[in-house]
Amino acid sequence: MLLTLAVCAVPNVALAFTEDMSVAQRIANVLLPVGIWWLLLSLTRKIGKAVLWMFPVMFFGAFQLVLLSLYGRSVIAVDMFLNLVTTNAGEVGELLGNMAGAIAMVCALYLPPIAGGIGACVKHWALNDGFMRLNRRLSVCCIAVGLLAFGLGFASSRPYRPLADLYPLNVLYNVGLAVDRTARFGGYAEAVENYRFHSVCELPDSCRRTIVLVVGETSRADRWEAWGYERETSPGMAADTGYVYFRNTLSESNTTHKSVPMLLSHLTADTFADSLYNVRSIVSAFDEAGYSTAFFSNQRYNHSFIDSYGFEADTCLFIKERDGADHYDMELAGLLADRLQTDTASRRLIVLHTYGSHFSYADRYPDSLAYFTPDRPLEATRENRQALDNAYDNSVRYTAMLLDSITSALRHSGGESALIYTSDHGEDIFDDSRNLFLHASPAPSAHQIYVPFILWVSPELSATDGGLLKNARVNGNKQVSSSRSFFQTALHIGGISAPVGDRTLSVADSGYTAPKRRYLNDHNESVTLRGAGLREQDLDYLSRRGVATE
Repeated sequence: MLLTLAVCAVPNVALAFTEDMSVAQRIANVLLPVGIWWLLLSLTRKIGKAVLWMFPVMFFGAFQLVLLSLYGRSVIAVDMFLNLVTTNAGEVGELLGNMAGAIAMVCALYLPPIAGGIGACVKHWALNDGFMRLNRRLSVCCIAVGLLAFGLGFASSRPYRPLADLYPLNVLYNVGLAVDRTARFGGYAEAVENYRFHSVCELPDSCRRTIVLVVGETSRADRWEAWGYERETSPGMAADTGYVYFRNTLSESNTTHKSVPMLLSHLTADTFADSLYNVRSIVSAFDEAGYSTAFFSNQRYNHSFIDSYGFEADTCLFIKERDGADHYDMELAGLLADRLQTDTASRRLIVLHTYGSHFSYADRYPDSLAYFTPDRPLEATRENRQALDNAYDNSVRYTAMLLDSITSALRHSGGESALIYTSDHGEDIFDDSRNLFLHASPAPSAHQIYVPFILWVSPELSATDGGLLKNARVNGNKQVSSSRSFFQTALHIGGISAPVGDRTLSVADSGYTAPKRRYLNDHNESVTLRGAGLREQDLDYLSRRGVATE
């Protein structure tokens, strides 16, 4: 019984050290839950049954400890639960296959009491009444002290929010939010059936224009040459004067299932929670304005808004769903080239959703294009950081090759064209003493939201409207929110007006106005970067990079 109580208490003790709380709040977050579990364990003499009662606590505890091993802090977030239903089995397998250490740790911690509980049930072990009465008294004392600390926690200078701070109450609350959001998505198709952007194309009838939107995956800005990286990760792009790089760009989310809907709609951190379930994507905005539309993805269906946005297009293909096999992003360039040849419409929108630099990095490019080596092993440990960095940089280099292939196809297709690229979020790769890895942590780091944002304008379009390229270059060093400007810039360059349009957020407009920094937190609240949980070292890092944080 005491072994079970001890392992159940481990996450609470760990969180008492990792979270920003007052002393009273830390004490409450350990003693109050532990006292309740202690009381539950002492309610029956049948120790095996009591231990197995605690299986849900141990399950969430194991999940929590794995999360702490990855991110260093924070409880299991709503987004983590949503990732369970919006991440395909292949991604899960890649991740778990490279986290042997963390998995072994939680197995070593939780399997012994579970096995002991099963054995106790089989052998019908029972504890004596005197021992059980003693444990009940001690558990009540523990609860009493925990309740006292709980009350004092509200008097602390740091606000105390039990639904956000008290483990595992916060986890159960987050489970409820995840279930609610999943259920609401179930009614999305019906909710947007009659939604209209009322968008209109203002281009002359004689104008032939193609807009390509490339949504990247897990690419961080500081690994691109144009952002000052010392490695040649985008060598082919340097000589093309049609590119403009926006070096002061942050995403308003570090998770794909939030970031991509903001990129492909007019929603931002400020409006996401109110409107997500009631609006369509940029695909429909362009369709209403008379554009032919295509959506090609190198990701699998993930039963989220991204799938629905793709299905809005005249032509939609998730290439991994076609044959169940893995594919490289360069196949998207081939699909685009075919679309340019077969689609005779005068105005075309093509959206490409890449797999980019998603872990496992070395699987995102052919072995023959492993420019930086060694690029293995990729087990998620700090000792493997050099190989992880090499593989990650190879994946960025491969993405740059994809962009070059796309712009080459656009040049040869004739007519006016433009490409806009950004990534949904960035990535941690054991960059500092915190040993953070991956993305989608409940509290973001600078590396998870510092993303590349690139515009390319064809010579034909530049000749027709030289202001686009000129304005973009003027705005190149201004602060940009990819979540706000991706949609609005595409609408602007597409010559489309709509009630939701905002030219002040188009990086190609002379009236572009840099927005305040915002972040969409786990509870879908719009907060400042400090409110999102960025540490001083994150803010200092961005400041050294010349990235505004206010």
